[in-house]
Amino acid sequence: MAVNSVENSEFTTTHSVIDSQETSCCIVGGGPAGAVLALLLARQNIPVMLLEVHKDFDREFRGDTLHPSVMEIMDQLGLADKLLELPHTKMRRLTIQAGENTATIADLSSLKTKYPYITILPQVKFLEFITAEAQRYPNFQLVMGANVQEIIIENEIVCGIRYRGHGGYHAVRSPLTVAADGRFSRLRQLAGFEPIKTSPPMDVLWFRLPRSPHDVKDSGVGGRAAGGHLLVVIDRLDYWQLGYVILKGSYQKLRDSGIENLQKSVAELAPEFADRVAQLKDWSQISFLSVESSRLPRWYRPGLLLIGDAAHVMSPIGGVGINYAIQDAVVAANVLSTPLKNHHLHLWDLAEVQRQREWPTRIIQGFQSLMQDQIIKGALDSDRQFTPPALLQLPILRNIPARLIAFGATRVRVEE
Repeated sequence: MAVNSVENSEFTTTHSVIDSQETSCCIVGGGPAGAVLALLLARQNIPVMLLEVHKDFDREFRGDTLHPSVMEIMDQLGLADKLLELPHTKMRRLTIQAGENTATIADLSSLKTKYPYITILPQVKFLEFITAEAQRYPNFQLVMGANVQEIIIENEIVCGIRYRGHGGYHAVRSPLTVAADGRFSRLRQLAGFEPIKTSPPMDVLWFRLPRSPHDVKDSGVGGRAAGGHLLVVIDRLDYWQLGYVILKGSYQKLRDSGIENLQKSVAELAPEFADRVAQLKDWSQISFLSVESSRLPRWYRPGLLLIGDAAHVMSPIGGVGINYAIQDAVVAANVLSTPLKNHHLHLWDLAEVQRQREWPTRIIQGFQSLMQDQIIKGALDSDRQFTPPALLQLPILRNIPARLIAFGATRVRVEE
């Protein structure tokens, strides 16, 4: 038996384990991709174990947008109405305001779908909802606080993992291990996968400001651009989440200039917040997101499949990361359920998941790159006044970004 360790890529002596369990599918990562895949497999009576490194699902400034395609998937599972009972806001249009001009980047309200909007729902609530549904099935097991340290490899086939958790080290053996552990995937590193990276021209500072009783309600998401600065404003019901977009590599210079300069810039971009920007008193209140975009040339090896951000990291343009991660999970469940039930999982089954999802991923990343070049770069150019591209005002062209943001390149359906 050989074990690949996180400390290096060579095979090392295994840690002693206090117990070992078996399952049909071990999913590492309790984000949207992992949680939805676990639910779909559990519904098919396939034994599945979901491992999450944190002790709860609550994380600051995670993506909180559920696109129409996700709501359609929830509807196919009979869960959409129940999900929408949770507190949420709706975004029907993505706009950007530059001075007196407001341009609509994407209008979802005219799309032919039961859910012509993006649902803004705290991700912690979504993950708790999905895992609660999965726990209705006796063949589902959720392990929180499971820090995966090693993958088990026998005869060049991934046969499971070892994780550090309650009481020591534990082993999980399975014919299929799925890496759904995000953009900094531990399993991707352990398995020796190297993504192809691009360098988007921006980074984002995320922070929150309190609501005022006089603030507009249910305003969704909007952008403000002026003077080489860009601010994203998201209505989160009981507070405002703001994303201050900066040129890549300029974060330290901004910090050195003092938080007062950030306060001033935010107040100029969004005057309605001028009365509360002083509540940003320290950089510890601000979360820095280094924006990147990447994808793996190959998403699998015998016994191991990577999906979601572990396979392809998305730029935040359009907020499509969760959308694509869940679509990956649906396709994986569609393709792999029968082989897992029949105990005849082949490498070509894993290759089929990538085949169905790779081109939609390339298309949306190309779209994001175009939006970055046409909008973000212009908004961050302090040498000229930003004006949104005139072509976006043509209804026929405005529908293209709306459809790509809402559904991706292809619509995905659950196959029971």
